Amino acid sequence: MQYDEDVKRRLKRVEGQIRGVLKMMEEEQHCKDVVAQLSAVRSAADKAIAYIVAVNLEKCITEEKEAGGDTSKLVKQAVELLVKSR
Repeated sequence: MQYDEDVKRRLKRVEGQIRGVLKMMEEEQHCKDVVAQLSAVRSAADKAIAYIVAVNLEKCITEEKEAGGDTSKLVKQAVELLVKSR
């Protein structure tokens, strides 16, 4: 799979958020604020995962339809991957 610039941008943003959380911890900021930022990191990572799975699923379904195959197995695998990622 080729990963487009959008997903790379998302992950760079997550990387920046992680650095920010580490800085907050070094500055001994309140745990409530650190946890709030970690929650934002988790949300951003979840969105990146969903995006990657969705783009890959779309590509796989298109290829499978062109080959005359059944796409239901692909959808099931994608759902399982999303569930496993949580």
